[in-house]
Amino acid sequence: MIAIRAATPEDAPSIAAIYAPHVLTGTASFEIDPPDARAMRTRMAASEGLYPWMVATNGDVDGGVIGYAYASKFRDRPAYRYVCETSIYLTDASSGSGVGRLLYGALVTTLRAQGFVHAIGAITLPNDRSIKLHEAVGFRRAGVYREVGFKHGQWIDVGFWQVQLNEPVVPPVEPRKFSEVGVVRP
Repeated sequence: MIAIRAATPEDAPSIAAIYAPHVLTGTASFEIDPPDARAMRTRMAASEGLYPWMVATNGDVDGGVIGYAYASKFRDRPAYRYVCETSIYLTDASSGSGVGRLLYGALVTTLRAQGFVHAIGAITLPNDRSIKLHEAVGFRRAGVYREVGFKHGQWIDVGFWQVQLNEPVVPPVEPRKFSEVGVVRP
């Protein structure tokens, strides 16, 4: 059985290990050098309690982390504070098994409960699997930046997918901290 829970600083080594192959051999991330556990802990702490970090664990006795998803600032300007950007990474073994849909679904549902208005997912293209996952949890294509990343000897497009989480109201309501809401399952 797969469990979804809030990530803790103790999960940082597992998160770094899941992310490293995506950095070293893939194009889903434009980083060149994989961050270590300390860097991941720093990134988690930078969420300031507002943006969720979640992990999926396997049903084995060890409860090993098999995927993680998180939200972050979409942009630095204050007017963007009602929108967030989302990311998800899985182990190779759990990819295509439904774990991504459970984990990403929990992230989107939690962001909705927090009061964010939109979430944006950036997808390097082509990437049919990621597109299907985003669309399965409600994202729709919003646009493409052409040839904006150069990695592994090629120029790469980045597509943006967007999901409306809540109605945009005037005046807007400030999103609640993740620590106030916790993981909300779809």
